[in-house]
Amino acid sequence: MKNTNETASQMANFLLQIKAIKLNNEHPFTWASGRKSPIYCDNRITLSYPEIRTFIRQRFVDVVNENWGNVDVIAGVATGGIAQGALVAQELGKPFVYVRSEAKSHGLTNQIEGEIHEGQSVVVIEDLVSTGKSSLIAVHALREKGCIVKGMAAIFTYGLDVAAKNFAEADVELRTLTNYDTLIEVASKEEYIRPSDQESLSAWRKNPEAWSDARMGN
Repeated sequence: MKNTNETASQMANFLLQIKAIKLNNEHPFTWASGRKSPIYCDNRITLSYPEIRTFIRQRFVDVVNENWGNVDVIAGVATGGIAQGALVAQELGKPFVYVRSEAKSHGLTNQIEGEIHEGQSVVVIEDLVSTGKSSLIAVHALREKGCIVKGMAAIFTYGLDVAAKNFAEADVELRTLTNYDTLIEVASKEEYIRPSDQESLSAWRKNPEAWSDARMGN
């Protein structure tokens, strides 16, 4: 992308505007794991806004072209990456598949839906990266099929150290349109949060477990 910082700021602004990402330092959200967090993200909401949907599609296309060049297939991670990936594949004129978190227990028991072949190069599209565990399941499934995974592109990452470690160990290049640090910067500038909230919000990213334990009284 011609200006990565500008794209990251604009993407963060969009996500805050439509409340795809919500920040609440005083009344944190409870994740599925039971952990407390000051941030909740649902990027599927972006699909309801044509301008933002188009922005994401085009920036993803830029990321693919500029970082990995020509690829054979675009793959979306179920479920959040399916629609985003299909839009990118359509724009690039490439085949599309999507990858489940696990193989179906009935029918053809597919984990990868769509036609893909050994030796084909793939870029994986994801909507959100937290620890990276679920995203990398898709990468492993594609590699087991004999595909060459060139990299992964996602709308947003929390920027957690555990995710960086997981992607490095899996030898997968991750590119995102925006990230947690940019989000906090934009949220403060646009007054979505108070200046006094910034330190606590930054502390969460550095140590989510300790931040959660403190809120839960552990």
